[in-house]
Amino acid sequence: MARQKTAATPRTTAFLKISVALQTVSLFFQAVTAGALLTSSTGALLHDVGSRVMYGAAMLYVLAAILAWRPGGGPTRPIWYATGFLALASVQVVLGIAHIPEFHVPLGILMFGLSTLALGQVLVSRPAVLGARA
Repeated sequence: MARQKTAATPRTTAFLKISVALQTVSLFFQAVTAGALLTSSTGALLHDVGSRVMYGAAMLYVLAAILAWRPGGGPTRPIWYATGFLALASVQVVLGIAHIPEFHVPLGILMFGLSTLALGQVLVSRPAVLGARA
């Protein structure tokens, strides 16, 4: 007997939306603290703490994408987006630790834009669309 595939549950899609929103907000926080980094000593601490939160949010996004896919065999596209974003976040951390602002700053801007697009896509998509095959 064939197992019927169902759409992702509302709970898993809500978790996906929350994780992408957290990631986007943490990236915006990083942009704000990058400016504070240039003007005050507490800016460095805030930027450092924010980078850890941002990286954790990227990992949470991967987990949420897997959980949204797993219950009913939903699309794998969010998993690829989340994994790619985690790879970009890893490069961003390495560039930040190495103090290479020529690449760190533009990559941060790109990541914020991509995260904002992913948030818009997740918020606009209906659960049925999220549960469709990719």
